[in-house]
Amino acid sequence: MVKRIGGMRRKSRYKLKRDPRTKGRINFRRYLDEYKTGDKVLLAPDSIIQKGMFKHKWIGRSGVISRKQGRCYEVIIHEMGNEKKLIIHPVHLKRC
Repeated sequence: MVKRIGGMRRKSRYKLKRDPRTKGRINFRRYLDEYKTGDKVLLAPDSIIQKGMFKHKWIGRSGVISRKQGRCYEVIIHEMGNEKKLIIHPVHLKRC
């Protein structure tokens, strides 16, 4: 077997970079946000908090909340006719 080089955040330096004005700060409003089933959300990662972050290929996609799982939410995204389920922390979500 061939050994895979790199991890989840490989080749994502500019995608996960933060604005200099917000660098180092954690937005507690987004951290404590509550969503209901059926809410439309936008996937916007916060690179300070790695817990519950999704792969960088999903940045900017929109999805629908299907249920809550612990502190995180299960988000359904459609890609090329297929339905994908992602488990994402509320820090990485924005309302549409």
